[in-house]
This record gives sequence, structure tokens and C-alpha cells, in this order.
Amino acid sequence: MRLNEIDYNDAVPIDAYGPGFFRVGGKKYEGAVLVSPAGVVAWGGYDDTDNALALSDQIDVLFVGTGAEIAHPDKTFRTTMEEAGIGVEAMASPAACRTYNVLLSEGRRVAVALLPV
Repeated sequence: MRLNEIDYNDAVPIDAYGPGFFRVGGKKYEGAVLVSPAGVVAWGGYDDTDNALALSDQIDVLFVGTGAEIAHPDKTFRTTMEEAGIGVEAMASPAACRTYNVLLSEGRRVAVALLPV
């Protein structure tokens, strides 16, 4: 087996998550967060579109971590993102963290909005 060190360039991966928190780039954040190559900010849920829309020229896909279980994101939120040219993929937050890290390591233009587990 060959192991390769992952290079995230200047972006920071999601290191861990747990009840009510996420650890990104070694720093712990409580509550919902929006993580992108531009950094980490608090996320106010589906009514909070401003920070994600500000990334429209930097990302192609926004993964939405819906908490411990998968759920459909708010239709208005999805429509707003898609009209700005940002694809939306919903999944449970643990899967969203893993998917974000993998695609980030491949140099993809992604961000993730996460509700805590």
C-alpha cells in the first residue's frame, strides 16, 4: 500500500466534528459553519445566503451538511444558490465533511455549509 500526504494548498480541511462543533484547520467552531477555501464563518442556516453567494466566483458546488441525518435543504435556499451558478448537494454532515475534504484535496472549487450533528 502506498500512502500519499494530502496537500490542501492554502485551504484548510475539516479535522473533526462532534456534538455541536466542527474543528477546521485545528480550530474548534461551535454551531453551524460555512467552510470554504476563503475561510470559516458562522452559518445561520438556510436564511443565511450572503456568505455563500459571495463565493459564487470561487466555487462550483456547495455541499450542505444537514446534521446527523440527510434532509432536503430549503427550496428557496437551493434556488437562490443555483441561480447564482452554485450547485447544491445535500447530505448528512459527516458525509459532507468527508466529501469536502476529498474534493478539496483534488483542487476542486467547493465549499460546505454544515449543521452540527
